[in-house]
Amino acid sequence: MIGKTALLDAIAGTNRGLLASEKQKQAILAAIATLEDLNPTPLPVEASSLLDGNWRLIYTTSKALLNLDRLPFFKLGQIYQYIRVENTSVYNIAEIYGLPYLEGLVSVAAKFEPLSGRRVQVKFNRSIIGWQRLLGYNSPENFIQEIEAGSKFTAIDTAINSDRQQGWLDITYLDKDLRIGRGNEGSLFVLSKV
Repeated sequence: MIGKTALLDAIAGTNRGLLASEKQKQAILAAIATLEDLNPTPLPVEASSLLDGNWRLIYTTSKALLNLDRLPFFKLGQIYQYIRVENTSVYNIAEIYGLPYLEGLVSVAAKFEPLSGRRVQVKFNRSIIGWQRLLGYNSPENFIQEIEAGSKFTAIDTAINSDRQQGWLDITYLDKDLRIGRGNEGSLFVLSKV
C-alpha cells in the first residue's frame, strides 16, 4: 500500500519523533491523515485478532514519552505496548539505557473499556519504575508474565488511582502489522506489530 510506505518512509530516521524536524513532522502528519482515510478496519476495537498482540512504538508526538529521553545520562530505548484483548489489559514498557548496569525501565499497566468501534477508555492501575537488573528484566514478554502473575518488584512499584489516571484513545488505522492512535491529549501514536 502506497500510503503505508509513504508513512514509514516519512518516519524513518526520526527515532520515534525525537529527531523529527518541523518539516518532517508535517510530512508525517500528512501521511497519517492519508492512511487514516484508507483504514481497512472501520471498527478497530471490534477487530480483536488484529488489535491483540505485541506492538512497538515507531512514532509519537507524546511529550510524556519523548521526555523520557531527556533524563541526564540516559537515552530512551524501545517502547512497547502489549494488548491483551481477552482480559482487556494494556502494558506499556519503555526501556531506558545509559551507564552500564544502570539500564532502566518505566512500565504502566492499564485496563481498557471499549466506548465505540474506534474508541477505548484507558484506566491506568499500576506503575513500575526501576533498574532492569533488579527487576530481572530480560524481555517484555517475561516481564508481563511476572506482572500478570501478581509479582511485586524491587522497584518503585505502585498502584495508580484509575479514577484519576485515565484517558481515551481513538484507533484511527489498524491492519495486520500497523496501528495508528490519537489520544485525548492530542498525541499521535504509530505502532508496528512485533
